[in-house]
Amino acid sequence: MLPLALICLLQAHLAYAQASAPLSLSLNSLYSSYPTAHARRPALFSIPVAQNASVSVALCASAGSPPRFLLSNTSAVTHPTDGDLGEEGVYEIVLGSEGYGWWTGPLSEGGFLSVENMGQTPFEIGVSGDGVMHNVTDSFPLLGDTTNNQALLFSPPLAPSPPLAVPSYPNYTLPPANLSYPSAPSSLQFNVSIFVAPTSALGSASMPLTACGMRSSTGDIKGSFMYDETGSASDGLWLKDEDGWRWQWLISGLQPQTNYTAYVVQNSTKVSQPINFVTKSATFSCPIVHSLPYCPSIAYAVPISPPLPPSIAHTANTLPLSTVSPLLEVLSNFTISLLTSACGRDEYSPLVSCADCQAAYRKWLCTIWFTRCSEGADSTATPTVNTAQQPLSSALAPQASGAPPRSPGLPPFPQNFDTLLPCLETCTAVDRACPNFIGFTCPIPRFNARSSYGVGFIDSGDDGVQGQGSTGVAQDQWGNVWCNSG
Repeated sequence: MLPLALICLLQAHLAYAQASAPLSLSLNSLYSSYPTAHARRPALFSIPVAQNASVSVALCASAGSPPRFLLSNTSAVTHPTDGDLGEEGVYEIVLGSEGYGWWTGPLSEGGFLSVENMGQTPFEIGVSGDGVMHNVTDSFPLLGDTTNNQALLFSPPLAPSPPLAVPSYPNYTLPPANLSYPSAPSSLQFNVSIFVAPTSALGSASMPLTACGMRSSTGDIKGSFMYDETGSASDGLWLKDEDGWRWQWLISGLQPQTNYTAYVVQNSTKVSQPINFVTKSATFSCPIVHSLPYCPSIAYAVPISPPLPPSIAHTANTLPLSTVSPLLEVLSNFTISLLTSACGRDEYSPLVSCADCQAAYRKWLCTIWFTRCSEGADSTATPTVNTAQQPLSSALAPQASGAPPRSPGLPPFPQNFDTLLPCLETCTAVDRACPNFIGFTCPIPRFNARSSYGVGFIDSGDDGVQGQGSTGVAQDQWGNVWCNSG
């Protein structure tokens, strides 16, 4: 039997050998290192041969003294250390303020990644031959609208929208008024989730703004949420507009008059730019209406009675027929009138078609039909604004309780509310896309347009030059919404 001292020495040597042996990483793989009571956390990784690869790292929790990641892409250095920096083929992957870092280059001999000062900080390592796996994208989520405790949010576009089917001779056919739910392309692969947290709590937290950091922090930051693509029945892919397919989330359980920040995570590693929004006051009573195939752009609060439980927002399945049927009849009649002109062989414009006209009219009609509720910003809860420009007031029109509705499809609403007027550009888009014989006209900005529309936000207020308005957009990433663009 071996002496006890020799056994202890062999065990120590074996433990050292196991700790110093590199763990092999595969190309296009993700490694997560979380401290546990029994699992070994390797401090050295081997990277496979690749003509060109990206090695990225992301911290998953805050660290007073974060780990350092040293990479070698030469066989001469198999365990890079701080003393090897400056040598040919040895690099440090420097972490930015958001908790990310990456290196891109050739791995003709493979490579090694060592972790110094690892401690108990969890981290992820991504090796990819198709771009950086961990990074912050340039895209933004999209805010549909909020109530006092809900928010309807959309991911950045995941796939382009299909082109409009333009009628051709002799088949002058346009889409029906009552469209069916669109089918997403079968080739669309997505993996999306959304992180929502109170802006004040997020600002005081020291968490890294990485995908794994957001997943890990939801239990520590009070009022934060993390939703993936397998959420409630209100979630799902939606073709809202010509920007393309998005994933939508209807999030409940928010606090009234509170600023929130939202990030969308794609493929578990890529984080979007943030958007900010503020919930309405506790007395705000208009429910959200969304997921209407005949009005795909509608995704906001409308002055209509709330749906019966368990529904928490209106969809095509809960809206009353008295609201929907007249809308579909108007759109059907417009389409019949439009088809009295040739829409295929004898085009009225080299730039637009009857399909463009019908699509623009549908969006305008839905925006007019489904009045948008809003309310003025409260001084105690205002979204962060772009300080480079003067904050503007939204185009709000107060409506008394029980007053005749602005929309012919909605009954009187029993409470006071503010209407967010449609953007005038939603009307002028129809005027530009439709033939003259339709007789569609919009009010003139210099005269009475402001009584029915929000004027001067997207296009200039006097001469209507496109894109020359005070903001150039209907809403921004700081939570400001100036007019209803549908």
